[in-house]
Amino acid sequence: MEETISLKEIVDVLKKRMKMILLITVIAAAISGVVSFFVLTPIYQSSTQLLVNQSQSDQQYVDVNQVRTNVELINTYNEIIKSPFILDKVIDELSLEQTHAELNGQVNVTSAQNSQVIEVTVEDPNPSKAAEIANGIASVFQTEIVEIMNVDNVNILSVADVSDDPSPVKPNPTLNIAIAIVIGLMVGVGLAFLLEYMDNTIKTEHDIEKHLGLPVLGTIARMPEEETKATRRRTRQMAMRGETIESK
Repeated sequence: MEETISLKEIVDVLKKRMKMILLITVIAAAISGVVSFFVLTPIYQSSTQLLVNQSQSDQQYVDVNQVRTNVELINTYNEIIKSPFILDKVIDELSLEQTHAELNGQVNVTSAQNSQVIEVTVEDPNPSKAAEIANGIASVFQTEIVEIMNVDNVNILSVADVSDDPSPVKPNPTLNIAIAIVIGLMVGVGLAFLLEYMDNTIKTEHDIEKHLGLPVLGTIARMPEEETKATRRRTRQMAMRGETIESK
């Protein structure tokens, strides 16, 4: 026979295992907070912007077609900026102790659609170093693109700098804790229903009807422990006096 579960049974399971669910959620949030604040290394971000415009030799012939050509070059420039040719020169110029592959993982190059501005963003545990690398990449690219593409159409629009009180972009403790709370609740609820599913013991008359398919003819109430102790005490006292217990 196909078994179904009612909303009341779901609520009963959640109430029954509420302490466990809350405990798992609190533990998950605590672990996430400890890892976010004391284990993960703070990462800082710094950005510089490059403007791709018409080549200097054609300054007097500024037109829409020239601008469109520069915009189409953006994707090519984005790849060149992160190429080993550029990054190796940046590593040598700044005396960085990392490979171009490692530096590539720290660099993100973006540009808005139909925009002539390229943004170079660098992430590093040291905010000053992040700004230094971003400015180094912009400077090297501006110099080398003249030989690579045989055009001089890149200008540095803004340089990367370090604020007086830089804030890390990651980790985000608030977001991490919120995610941990959601995951903790999901794990707790899932575990609650798993334990309930695996628990095949019979505890109530409803369980008898559900699992055995037998009607319940009657039940024996459980006497409170205080009444049980009082009855035993009266029985012992009457036995010591040689009296008999009259049934009422």
